[in-house]
Amino acid sequence: MRPDILVIGAGVSGMTTAVRLAEDPRRPRVHVLAQHRPERSTSAAAGAIWDPIYANHPDVPRWSARTYDVLCSLEQAGRPEVRLVDGVEASRHDIPAPGWARALPGFRECVPADLPPGFRSGWCYRAPIVDMPPYLAYLERRLAAAGATVGAGRLESLDEVLVRAPVVVNCSGIGARELVPDPEVTPIRGQLVAVRNPGVHRFFAEHTDELAEMTYLLPQGNGVLLLGGSADKDIGDAVPDLEVARAIVERCAGVVPAVAHAEILGHRVGIRPQRPEIRLERVGLGGGRALVHNYGHSGAGVSLSWGCADAVAGLILDNL
Repeated sequence: MRPDILVIGAGVSGMTTAVRLAEDPRRPRVHVLAQHRPERSTSAAAGAIWDPIYANHPDVPRWSARTYDVLCSLEQAGRPEVRLVDGVEASRHDIPAPGWARALPGFRECVPADLPPGFRSGWCYRAPIVDMPPYLAYLERRLAAAGATVGAGRLESLDEVLVRAPVVVNCSGIGARELVPDPEVTPIRGQLVAVRNPGVHRFFAEHTDELAEMTYLLPQGNGVLLLGGSADKDIGDAVPDLEVARAIVERCAGVVPAVAHAEILGHRVGIRPQRPEIRLERVGLGGGRALVHNYGHSGAGVSLSWGCADAVAGLILDNL
């Protein structure tokens, strides 16, 4: 049966948007089409701590706050894929804590004893950390329960699918560069190292003004500690670089020395879809048909996912 809404992309933006639409009381028929299944998407490689700073749009504060609330509600409902973790975000410069951090549970300015060598300022707060591979599987189960479907397919352009459903939602991430096409979308390769957690219970995240080489340690709930990170601009090759991995471990060991001897369990590489500003808008195609764009989230796809999904739903559901 022809869907009412076709969502392009099965990363966290596409899957969250599809869940939001499929679970609406109006029960539209939703189908997700993607080149890669969720577990093979860039989102599956994400460290996925809630942190909205690496995306640009006037509505980022609202979208990120909504996502924070949803992730907290999932944790409170006992979902094992989401954990609320206390930790520190720190800068190598003397800077004040941003406004978004001051409103969070557990917020306080760091004292010198909170900061590792080389860091000048920072703030403590509590943030959701998401274990992405099982979280994406959880979203897929929610989709199935709502009657939606997920299928595989490679597209050369959006024109191929505009006739398959009255509404198409473009959540193609880095794929939007070629599908739209949108040359403002550029790849930034990010790499993480997964190690056996040597006893780290609090997160540490380096604050930088833009996506760049940074240091962070994100404890997962399954005995895994994710170490990061990197930001290789204009590189779309998702193959681990062992020299980058070595440098990540070395930097993280400067924060937690025990990391230097932790067992390496694997490497994660993903391609962030950098864009000067998130594109979230409806394009009317005539005859009640529409194309809705939801891409360009840079390194904040998880942090904005539920807020952006609500925004997409607002552009679609009242017009079906």
